[in-house]
Amino acid sequence: MKRSGTKQEGESASKLISNRIAELGDWRGETLGRIRALIKEADPDILEEWKWMGTPVWSHDGIVCTGESYKKVVKMTFAKGAFLKDPSGLFNSSLEGNMRRAIDVAEGEKIDAPALKALILAAVELNSSGKKKTAAKKKAVPAKKSAPTKKAAPTKKAAAKKKTGAKKRTAPTKKAAPAKRAGR
Repeated sequence: MKRSGTKQEGESASKLISNRIAELGDWRGETLGRIRALIKEADPDILEEWKWMGTPVWSHDGIVCTGESYKKVVKMTFAKGAFLKDPSGLFNSSLEGNMRRAIDVAEGEKIDAPALKALILAAVELNSSGKKKTAAKKKAVPAKKSAPTKKAAPTKKAAAKKKTGAKKRTAPTKKAAPAKRAGR
């Protein structure tokens, strides 16, 4: 598993995330704490990171999701959410992108724990499958040297040009006007 999390002032990422939850101190802190607990329940091996000047990030063979807090929502952004099946319809934000998908949780909204855990596991599986494919490419057996191959037969159009000696047409070039001398 990649470990690319950064530390600030000697504190671990987990402690920084705990501090963020505590400093929010309202429904957003409770919601972010609940999301964090569900992420850890879904994948006990998930790595907590602190990136981009204060964003909690959860990774397993790559970024699974981030947890941001705003005035009106707590947002969970899945890095590869566009590639995940979401049968429960949890994704409700950032739906127009080619890569990310997000879940905005507003004050008082219930979190569908089983559906969220399934989504987290699917994201981990997607990250892990991508790692296996990359590793498989690296382990590929090099191609054997083969005898030189014959050149492909020319197309009918190319053959016709060769017979007639036709050359590719180019646009005539204009000659630049002579520069005028100043002072005469």
